[in-house]
Amino acid sequence: MPNAAPALLALAALLALAITPAAAHPHVWVTARAEVAYASGQVTGIRHSWSFDPAYSAFVTQGLDKNGDGKLTPDELADLAAENTKGLAEFGYFTKLKVGGKEQAFADPAEPRMAMEGDALTMSFLLPLKAPVTQGRGVLALEVYDPTYFVSFGLAEGADAAKLAGAPAGCAATITRPKAPETKTAEAGKPGMTEAFFEALTAASTYGVQFAQRVLVACP
Repeated sequence: MPNAAPALLALAALLALAITPAAAHPHVWVTARAEVAYASGQVTGIRHSWSFDPAYSAFVTQGLDKNGDGKLTPDELADLAAENTKGLAEFGYFTKLKVGGKEQAFADPAEPRMAMEGDALTMSFLLPLKAPVTQGRGVLALEVYDPTYFVSFGLAEGADAAKLAGAPAGCAATITRPKAPETKTAEAGKPGMTEAFFEALTAASTYGVQFAQRVLVACP
């Protein structure tokens, strides 16, 4: 099972990622926003919006300004957006969704889009469920995280971090954040957590879940 380094190669649509063995872990920071989509009282999918840190944004967009005007438009980023969302399928889109305690499967992503917002690259896409599911009074739990902690996902601050679209009346979303602060570098972690430790992790690992922030949706 591949680890998250190849996942980021797909995410960046690059042939190589310049990381030295002594580099800090994680390597990429993402500010995430999520919208839970409903239709006819059922959960139908998740609309993601991920904003990458400025350094990574600059790195992955090199050479994409096709008209040389110094600005990157969504049209210039369209191919990269489509390739990125497709490439993340192998890793479950870094997304876990449970409704009433049952994990949900996702269909192919739709509506991929990228845009530069200031110095940050933002990628958005719709992640539909393979089959819509009735939530009822069960709790919906959404987690967005990288099991290998190559990427650090953090939900944005503010009301737009977790939204509901078309939800039944009375449904409300809350965010829970881990009590323990994130390990900013491999060296700052527990003994033995070197870069080699992280490189050995795979998409099936559970290390990254300790840093996962959760969106919980309850309905009356």
